[in-house]
Amino acid sequence: MGKRGANISLASYDDIFSTEESRKESVGKGEKVQEIAIADLYPFKDHPFKVLDNEDMQKTVESIEKFGVLTPAIVRPREEGGYEIVSGHRRHHACELAGLKTMPAIVRNLDDDAAVILMVDSNLSREEILPSERAFAFKMKMDAIKHQGERTDRVIPVKFPENTLCQVGTKSNWAKTKIAQEANTSERQVMRIVRLTELVPELLDMVDDKKLGLNPAVEISYLTKENQKNLLYAMDYAQAIPSLSQAQRMKKMQQAGLCTKEALCAIMSEEKKSDLDRVTIKNEVLKKYFPKSYTPKQMEDTIIKLLEQWQRKQNHKQEL
Repeated sequence: MGKRGANISLASYDDIFSTEESRKESVGKGEKVQEIAIADLYPFKDHPFKVLDNEDMQKTVESIEKFGVLTPAIVRPREEGGYEIVSGHRRHHACELAGLKTMPAIVRNLDDDAAVILMVDSNLSREEILPSERAFAFKMKMDAIKHQGERTDRVIPVKFPENTLCQVGTKSNWAKTKIAQEANTSERQVMRIVRLTELVPELLDMVDDKKLGLNPAVEISYLTKENQKNLLYAMDYAQAIPSLSQAQRMKKMQQAGLCTKEALCAIMSEEKKSDLDRVTIKNEVLKKYFPKSYTPKQMEDTIIKLLEQWQRKQNHKQEL
């Protein structure tokens, strides 16, 4: 297996129902589809795309059980033996769940950078991609393009869909421009998305779960890892999520060397307009009344039940 790597899942449920024409196009000149043992197939190192056992996966399994795998995976030989999956991680997992012993695949001799680019491009077409998946995919592709050395430090004109020309200088700029063009977005947006890779896992999970917005998340990414951990403490302390303006102030404090746990707690404890009609109870207050083993969901369910009982009692008193 190569030294450089990337994480994937198959394009989607629609992969299984690709047309005969698209399947033929996936096979290059001289390439043959082979049946390779499931046990000899290994995931692409550090690929950012998640393979989940969800409803779509179950549909893929059912389709494979009924029709087989209609679109072959793309793999490359490993130095240790077997093959590394470049495209087809979801199909591979679905085959495992369906109990198959082999799956069809095309073997290509790809270097690390070419494999990363193919792996990323085969997944970015998916309809639903988590922000974290897109962020690490962009970063991996950018690093691969720069590493390939396809462009030197000369000025290169790049034409965008809107018929505008952009003067590109360094390999870094070339990689950024190429990704932006292929993703039909701006270079600035590409770099903003890549900034998410600087977040600690807990904050990145909050972005994926839509608890933390993209804009404040980008600003927070400029905090040191230690201060991001301090921010998590401050968020738990205040039971609040930072707004964009708060995140921007945190970034400025970080740049000025004034970002501390106390300062972050002070910002997060500020009363927002959206909080005026909201009642919050800090975790340390609630934990005094519940067993240590209780999860936040169990505490919430218990509180709701107690409130419902209290409401029934109040209604009964009014009736009397």
